[in-house]
Amino acid sequence: MKLYQTLEKQIKKEPNYVSDNGEIKKWVVLNKAQNFDEELIGLLLEDSDLKDKFFVKVKDIWVFKQNLFIQFLEQKNYLNDSYTQFKNKVGLTIDGKHLKQRNEVSLVWPFKDCVLEGGQSREEDKREEIFFNEILAQDEITELLDPKVLTNAKRFDESGEKALCHSDHREESLFNRNENGTITDNLIIKGNNLLALHSLKKEFAGKVKLIYIDPPYNTGSDSFNYNDRFNHSSWLTFMKNRLDIAKSLLTDDGSILVQADWNEIHYLKVLLDSVFNRENFRNEIIWAYHGPGSPKMKQYNRKHDNILWYSKSTSDWIFNGDEVRMSSEVHVGGFNNEMNANVSSEYTDRGKIPEDWWEMGRDKEEFVEEMSNLYDEYEKIKNKNWWKMAVAARIRVDGKKRSGYLTEKPYKLIERFIKAHTNKNDIILDFFAGSGTTGFVSNYLERQFILIEQLENTHKIIKDRFEGMNYTYLELKKYNQTFIEKIEEAKNEETLLQIWEEMKAKSFLNYNVDIQKQEKYIEDFKKLSLQEQKQHLCELLDKNQLYVNLSSLNDGNFECTPEEQKVTKAFYQLKK
Repeated sequence: MKLYQTLEKQIKKEPNYVSDNGEIKKWVVLNKAQNFDEELIGLLLEDSDLKDKFFVKVKDIWVFKQNLFIQFLEQKNYLNDSYTQFKNKVGLTIDGKHLKQRNEVSLVWPFKDCVLEGGQSREEDKREEIFFNEILAQDEITELLDPKVLTNAKRFDESGEKALCHSDHREESLFNRNENGTITDNLIIKGNNLLALHSLKKEFAGKVKLIYIDPPYNTGSDSFNYNDRFNHSSWLTFMKNRLDIAKSLLTDDGSILVQADWNEIHYLKVLLDSVFNRENFRNEIIWAYHGPGSPKMKQYNRKHDNILWYSKSTSDWIFNGDEVRMSSEVHVGGFNNEMNANVSSEYTDRGKIPEDWWEMGRDKEEFVEEMSNLYDEYEKIKNKNWWKMAVAARIRVDGKKRSGYLTEKPYKLIERFIKAHTNKNDIILDFFAGSGTTGFVSNYLERQFILIEQLENTHKIIKDRFEGMNYTYLELKKYNQTFIEKIEEAKNEETLLQIWEEMKAKSFLNYNVDIQKQEKYIEDFKKLSLQEQKQHLCELLDKNQLYVNLSSLNDGNFECTPEEQKVTKAFYQLKK
């Protein structure tokens, strides 16, 4: 049931709020809301969906979100869907104008008013951002952020990989839980991280001790393995949506560490002040990693990233100071060279973590030879007047090699954070998991981890890297997301037209898509570039149905298997 329908049904229980023709007296309800009417608030609290939407829990007291409720009730059109940008004659319209003509995204700054779904299935995918405006599409956002059905559940351990659920398995035995009923399994979840975070809320709200994330930096660079082509306000929206839900997962003494570079760190600080409160800002950690700049450089060389630390509480947080003290430096052959965390077990007092190589003059070639006495693999590269010594194997203190993932963070950097902000068996969350370093180190330090990642190639890296480790793998069950991936992979117009036929028969299209008009202008569609054709077909899909909602678990239209039903019920602890 749509949220507005739920609200309408609940309000109509009070005759004074209903006109003679059966319509809600909106002005009466608005007046009651503005005056925090006890009767109205009581009605809203009776329904769990309305309670979750229009109230926030503060120390066991439910506080009415008056402004949000009034904004919702004042909307002109309760069924407006998400914004889309159409470039052809069949573009969707609102109030008779094409969305491109209305230019809503720039008129309504999305920092406060929008949910940015965001995401991708392949690292080379740079598709446009997708917006859901909270004021104009409250119902749709409620569906978008519903918990999702889980699929392809597997358990990994020292013996290898096996299905989590078989027909003879009892639901209560699928996940290990502690005395409080909290899942104690390490979890890796594949799917859009915004939607996965909302799916975790029911089971892990208030239970995560540390969140560490290294999100896309809004650099516009093709070298980053995420869709980083956000404009500034889009990136802030992308982050705000995820930080809002992440905060609800933290324990009262929990902390969050967010890493960024100079592109967005100053704006990110203001955003984090807004979400976590300025008084909960604890520190800024500088991770320095670059050596000297090139003589030909035209500006100061980028030498560090910033990591912002916030606690959830103003007065209570964990900081194990003894775990972060470092005292020794590495001295080799008379040269004071600070070794990278991949090959050294210690930092310097300054905490500097350089790159995987040192630059030196020809006369210091012997330094390379001396390094071979310490490390089992190395190579030297002659480049003009410089020698670069690279530790090829990149050996860690645990004997494991690095994954080669472009943005992977040094083991020791993550280890230091985890030791400082958590204790054994605490839960650590990373929802930009990448190559899985956070989970790898958490497991080594006997902490429980939850990783969320969407890119297929990184899951292959994680699987290889985590060989022999114990964890449970889950995926959000796709629906319209399947069509988006087919569209992305299409190589020609013929394939896209076949996908369109399948979409008409099986997908959920936006409510205001006129299929007859799409067919009428099919020749215009064929005149578009392949990229424009892909974009248009993606925009026709209802993004609220990217994945199968939990409420549709038993809906035959979504074809959830008995195993999917059993795993999903077990995860959310649903009654049969």
